[in-house]
Amino acid sequence: MSPLSLARLRELTPARVALGIAGASLPTKALLEFTLDHARARDAVHAAFDAEGLARGLADLGLETAHVSSLAPTRKDYLARPDLGRKLDPASRQRLAGHGGGASTIAIIIGDGLSPAAVNAHAVALLRKLLPSLADGAIAIGHAVVAAGARVALGDEIGEVLGARMTVMLIGERPGLSAADSLGVYLTFAPTVGTTDEKRNCVSNIHGAGLSYEEAAAKIGWLIREGLARELTGVGLKDESGIHLGHAIAANSS
Repeated sequence: MSPLSLARLRELTPARVALGIAGASLPTKALLEFTLDHARARDAVHAAFDAEGLARGLADLGLETAHVSSLAPTRKDYLARPDLGRKLDPASRQRLAGHGGGASTIAIIIGDGLSPAAVNAHAVALLRKLLPSLADGAIAIGHAVVAAGARVALGDEIGEVLGARMTVMLIGERPGLSAADSLGVYLTFAPTVGTTDEKRNCVSNIHGAGLSYEEAAAKIGWLIREGLARELTGVGLKDESGIHLGHAIAANSS
């Protein structure tokens, strides 16, 4: 591959390609960049979860928030015992059982996940783009929950307790060396404890250099509407939001 082609490739991807060599090692610049990105990823995992700030952001969007925690009492426990992050602690379960009133269509859940930094940075901004489209479709948000020590499956128990038809869980994704603040959104129809991952849809890679809030909101909104209409999520529901958007653009142009 020519030097020109390699330079072009580096412009198209944040992946580490054609870094060069210095003796038997990497050039100093490449090594320092790797070390910095590794440090950023570690910091993202251990960042403080701004539950109160997120609740204020949700309140600004007109959503009252319930605070819950998993069975993982500390971040160390959360990282060492993934199973603890999938279950509500008894006090949280009891609190949710008395929260609100009656079943809801959608439960919005914000969980820290493996990158609290991603959730702190992107969750409210994404919902600011998403909620108006749901309101236009008369899709009710019954509950909003901020969950500490959360794995994706914690949303199943939350949704079950609240009687939600669908959960929309915003959670920090595992940090990588090219993105330490990537947000993922998991959608689960008829959530119950024990739901397996093939019954979910996921929109991931939401961050400054990845999927924009507008693009993510369009995909999530489409999946919510279709998931409720077809009464399913997961492998049976393929993301065709781009096809429908293309048809709409073509119709408006004709």
